[in-house]
Amino acid sequence: MASVKKAVIPAAGLGTRVLPATKSMPKEMIMIVDKPAIQYIVEEAVNSGIEDILIITNRGKTIIEDHFDRSLEVESKLLYSAKDKMHEEIKKISEMANIYYIRQKEAKGLGHAVYCAKSFVGKDPFVVLYGDDVIINNGKPATLQLCEAYDKYNLSIVGIKEVSKEQILNYSSLAVSLLENNIYKVLDMIEKPTPDKVLSNLSILGRCVLTPEIFTILQDLPAGSGGEIQLTDAMKIAAKKIGMIGLEYEGIRYDIGNKLEILKAIVEIGVKHPEVGKDFKKYLHCFIN
Repeated sequence: MASVKKAVIPAAGLGTRVLPATKSMPKEMIMIVDKPAIQYIVEEAVNSGIEDILIITNRGKTIIEDHFDRSLEVESKLLYSAKDKMHEEIKKISEMANIYYIRQKEAKGLGHAVYCAKSFVGKDPFVVLYGDDVIINNGKPATLQLCEAYDKYNLSIVGIKEVSKEQILNYSSLAVSLLENNIYKVLDMIEKPTPDKVLSNLSILGRCVLTPEIFTILQDLPAGSGGEIQLTDAMKIAAKKIGMIGLEYEGIRYDIGNKLEILKAIVEIGVKHPEVGKDFKKYLHCFIN
């Protein structure tokens, strides 16, 4: 396994793009078949060798903490009903990793949320898994791909994908030069560019491995796009001062802050589900035809 052992999951967003579902429920708890989105993210981290995870929340998101805690009443009921397999599955949720929580007390942006993890990170490299990005890969998890690239280059790594010309205006845009295969040197980046400022259709999507130097940059960083402290702005400075690598990772990414993407995730993950996939596929075939 790779050397990176700490992960930070920013999960403090309000989820306004998927209202009214998120009026009283965090978007990270939106169900994809039979698991909330954030469980897929935590499982990806654990399957990549991560041992300690900090989830950054805000007010009204204690349901996330409850999900990863023991539920003795449910466990007892399952044992009483002789549902041993489900009992072990439920119990395992609370044993996957050392999970910690801190609240982002003000909605100041992703950069500020990551800065809240400074004490947790200390002097170690860490992976950031964006709380509204579920990435499914049948092979090597996206996080592990990034962590292995970090071990090779000993520089911060951003997970990148190509997006459409329309989408790039709502994401970040990168200028890169090819190093090898799916690995690039990051030259420049901009958050939510106007059409005349687009650097390329490559964007940072959902995952990055950062070194503690990012906190020195974040602590004095002025607000950027949307009046928020943007992690992209800090990474731009790090790329130019220290150096940064872009890895075009393998895997399908679903934006759980987008209604259509949620539906895609449910369908595409659902048809492969070991319990209901076969019948769901049959239903979809009949429904479409």
